[in-house]
Amino acid sequence: MNKAQKEPEINPEVLLDIVTAYRRQKWSLIPLVQEIQAEFGYIPPQSIPLIADALKLFPSEVQGVISFYEQLYTEPRGKNIVRVCRGTACHVRGGKTVLKLVKQHLGLEENQTSDDLEYTLETVACLGICALSPTMIINKQVYGHMNPQKIKQLFKKE
Repeated sequence: MNKAQKEPEINPEVLLDIVTAYRRQKWSLIPLVQEIQAEFGYIPPQSIPLIADALKLFPSEVQGVISFYEQLYTEPRGKNIVRVCRGTACHVRGGKTVLKLVKQHLGLEENQTSDDLEYTLETVACLGICALSPTMIINKQVYGHMNPQKIKQLFKKE
């Protein structure tokens, strides 16, 4: 998280309700953290001791599972997740330029979130849609055959 970025408000009652629903079910750690992330957009640090207590685990065990899975986040993320492919097919068809231009338009580096929590920029080893390379995804929308003009138009709309 950027230093200037304000952490979003977390409703402690909602957090406690979610954790309580999974109480004493060690097997439920992953579904529990997924539900917390779905509710708040990330797993707030203050939830880790609550989760550990409810599931009779050590906080380090909870943190270990969270940090193991790449799709679990412990910092606030943007409303719009921009993923730019850096796979081989995208790279040879201009993916490096696509990434550079997206960084310029968003004012972000890789794995950064904007201060207003509007965007998070990520790169992905491969999106698996090589026929459309170079590609990127914003939230769940795929954009293929990207070029400077398409990027400009895309972020003009956003």
